[in-house]
Amino acid sequence: MPNKYRDAFMASPGPNTWRQAGLLWLKGLCMGVADIIPGVSGGTMAFITGIYGDLLEAITSFGGRFFGRLLRLDLVGALREVHLRFLLPLMLGVGVALVSMARLMHYLLEYHPVPVWALFFGLIAASIVVIGRRAERRGADWWLSLALGAAAGFVVVGLIPVTTPDELWFIFLAAMVAICAMILPGISGAFILLLLGKYVYVTSALRDPFDPRNMLIIVVFACGAALGLAGFSRVLKWLLARWHDLTVAALTGFMIGAMRKIWPWKEVVESRVVSGKVYVVQEQNVWPPDFDGEFWLAVAMALVGLIAVLILERVSSRRAALHPER
Repeated sequence: MPNKYRDAFMASPGPNTWRQAGLLWLKGLCMGVADIIPGVSGGTMAFITGIYGDLLEAITSFGGRFFGRLLRLDLVGALREVHLRFLLPLMLGVGVALVSMARLMHYLLEYHPVPVWALFFGLIAASIVVIGRRAERRGADWWLSLALGAAAGFVVVGLIPVTTPDELWFIFLAAMVAICAMILPGISGAFILLLLGKYVYVTSALRDPFDPRNMLIIVVFACGAALGLAGFSRVLKWLLARWHDLTVAALTGFMIGAMRKIWPWKEVVESRVVSGKVYVVQEQNVWPPDFDGEFWLAVAMALVGLIAVLILERVSSRRAALHPER
């Protein structure tokens, strides 16, 4: 890379050492794994790992000044405008997780669903406490925002998936909607894809990304996601800047309301057979049927998730205290 491009790249915010880049890659990996699972959000992982604000800043750096310089063929100036040094390792981690972990997560959710859901139940439960504590004040308006967010989350996760077309235009539209959920704590893009009837279709393409048809699906999905992300991230950044505590309250409430989606013990109410495979359309939560080995494994996994969040919060708080400028 010529010096002028390297200097422009290094001028943007991001990791300064390979160790920091590796840590950011791992955070991206966590976000990607979370986004594969319907009901778990990559945005929640960004919140837990302390990079949510940096992520919004990086996404919105692709703005008018960047595209203006790009149109003038000022590539060095355009490179200087965007937070590419932050996004590259993070998005690489997300991409690796989406491609490499899709098959594994499908297997775990099919054959070991209770321990997997229990792990994420513990993660989300702890992160609700962690994120909710970040409010500087808690007046009546804060509690109202929390309640409205919880009601919205409760309703959204109870919606029933619909049958939708497989045309590329709808894949583009579904990606625009799903990506908004991917950066919202409390609801996942995978769950929105499930509601839109495109979860199996898109993740099947990710399992074999080098097939020409699948590659086209992935490219169209990525374009739709990029457009949706560019718009929604600006709205979310504006809300956090103007009404930080109320926005955090709404996001926390949304996570509380969405918790019923990731309760480990479920009973299938309605299923559908598609291409010889059975897919769950509607299910309801039930109490653990037996206090057997699987129950105690689920409890252990929930505790692992809870402790992991508390450790991440402690590490992030310590790093913030050592580097307050970040």
